[in-house]
Amino acid sequence: MAVLVLSGILVLAVGGCVCVVWAARGGPRWVRAIAAATLAAGELVRHTGRTSRSLSRGSDSDG
Repeated sequence: MAVLVLSGILVLAVGGCVCVVWAARGGPRWVRAIAAATLAAGELVRHTGRTSRSLSRGSDSDG
């Protein structure tokens, strides 16, 4: 079951990357929408990673 879920996530990630490249070359409107969603999700993940790292660093330096 876990392999199926991870495979689905991998397919979505690869599809999103393809849409980003296609949109950069002037793809149709639906491709640009998927590319924008993919880039927004990437920014969200990046921001979440920064937040968790800064919180863990703060707790390490206090101790």
